[in-house]
Amino acid sequence: MFKRIGLFVLTNILIMVTISVVLNLLGVQPYLNANGIEYSQLMIFCLVWGFGGAFISLLLSKFMAKTMMGVKIIDPNASHDQETQWLLQTTYRLATGAGLTKKPEVGIYQSDDINAFATGPSKSNSLVAVSTGLLRKMKPNEIEGVLAHEIAHVANGDMVTMTLVQGVVNAFGMFLARVLSFFLSQAVDEEKQPIVRMISTIVFDIIFSILGLFVVSYYSRQREYRADKGAAGLTGKDKMIAALERLRIEFESGAPEVATQKSPVATLQISNRKSGFMNLLSTHPSLNDRIQRLKSA
Repeated sequence: MFKRIGLFVLTNILIMVTISVVLNLLGVQPYLNANGIEYSQLMIFCLVWGFGGAFISLLLSKFMAKTMMGVKIIDPNASHDQETQWLLQTTYRLATGAGLTKKPEVGIYQSDDINAFATGPSKSNSLVAVSTGLLRKMKPNEIEGVLAHEIAHVANGDMVTMTLVQGVVNAFGMFLARVLSFFLSQAVDEEKQPIVRMISTIVFDIIFSILGLFVVSYYSRQREYRADKGAAGLTGKDKMIAALERLRIEFESGAPEVATQKSPVATLQISNRKSGFMNLLSTHPSLNDRIQRLKSA
């Protein structure tokens, strides 16, 4: 499950757990007094740290992507082969068409997966990266559709909106975790209460972070539809449909190069064979649904 939710959510969970551990070890619990929990103070505490964790994840997003995926940034001032130059200029052209005032960084990373992703803390500080597998397996018009999709993510401010959604989920989870851990600690001797409260808070933080994935995943699926629509507006829906149909063909053929939900930043291909409960944790809609929506638009 964890490999399917993206670098942003992974980083966020690690940050939230780290914050919880550090605050408990330092005894920073301003919401507790002799009478129990001061709920207004707890709410403020959770909002500050919940949104803080999400925004730290956002600020680290581009660095994490470059580091974990080994993205090599294309220098716009250097000379390149024809394919690399086309990739750079096509991305820049689409960025201009989307109204971006500053061009995103463009990068390539080594992977047999057919995949691409966009990340970064703002529209003016973004990264669009594609895999070598995508460049090798897709036709130019299909690649252009993919690039338009990623540029649409940047233009829509999806990373910032995702951060706000994650911040709300974090704050709500932190609030419930601390309320439950407090009442749980009341069931043991007074001298054992601090350790019980600390351990249970960390456990509940992890549990509620995982449960929050349902909310985050739902939003992520909706933003994929919006990015598909944005890509259709930038470069024509035929190119976006062609890219998605290429992915569907590769997936249905069982080709190992197709990026599946096991890819940590899979942004194009998600198995459309998932259904029921597990589908609620999919960060992307099925390819069939995305293609159908574009065709009927």
